[in-house]
This record gives sequence, structure tokens and C-alpha cells, in this order.
Amino acid sequence: MQTINLIASFTLGITLAGIPVLQSHALEENTPDLYSFTGYNLKGEKVSINYSTTSFIGKPSFQYKDQKQTLNFQGEKEIRTVETEIGTLVTVTIKQTVNGEYTTFSLLIPRVKIGLGNEVKIVTNGITTFNRSSTIPKLNQQQKQLYTIINLNGTAQFVQF
Repeated sequence: MQTINLIASFTLGITLAGIPVLQSHALEENTPDLYSFTGYNLKGEKVSINYSTTSFIGKPSFQYKDQKQTLNFQGEKEIRTVETEIGTLVTVTIKQTVNGEYTTFSLLIPRVKIGLGNEVKIVTNGITTFNRSSTIPKLNQQQKQLYTIINLNGTAQFVQF
């Protein structure tokens, strides 16, 4: 505790001296760096997502797991992030074909601050995007992307890597 001596007179003739002043302790807020989610795709299959903005080796990591596959991604080349007004969009490519078609999975991360604890529950969406492509020009005259939305529930944590 800090003490400040004030020698001042008010109109009432009161002298203030030795008023204790408490140091302010602002609530410590941290931005999460580890996210874990689960949800179910249209087929009713469980999908699990783990994403960390950094790791022990200093690179982001992303794990996508569904009933058929477990995919691990690392670094900015494999994990693409874009800050938007609605949150951070984190995208990885989960499938590629020889004809140029590919599928991506994007995780929408809302802005979150963690106060006294180191974990908060969050609800968000994952977006699976099928990107069409064809070597036949007539087949390219269509909608190029098809989307599937997955409702995700999970946690955001602050972990110092």
C-alpha cells in the first residue's frame, strides 16, 4: 500500500494527511492461443478440431479429424489466417484431386479475451468448401464453390508455449 500526504484545506477547514492509496490492479486479460472444438457433419459423423496460434517450435498447428482421416498441419504455408470483421478465419486444405479440385476446411474464431481463468467456452462454425474445377470449359460455367457448415462447440485457452 502506498501513502500520499496531502496538505490541503477545504472550505470546511479539514486538512487531509496520510490518505492511503491502493495500487490499481487491472484485470489481466489474455488472448487465447489454443482452441479445441467438436461438432458433427451432415452425415452425423464427429469432427474434431485443434488449433494453436503458436507451439513449442514457434509455428501454428492445426489438426482436423473426422471419421475417415486425421490431418495435421503446421506453419503459415499450410495454415492460412485472415482477420475479418466477424473474427479470424483459419483455413487448411483437407483434400486435393489430380483434376484441380480441392476441399478446404475453415474455422471461424470469434474474438475472445480470457480474464481470471485460463479457459472459456465458445461456440462457432466450421466451413467445408468444395472447390470445383474442370478441364472442360463448358463445365466451368457453374458455381465454383459449395459450402457445408458445421456447428462447433469447444474451448479457448491461454497456454504459454
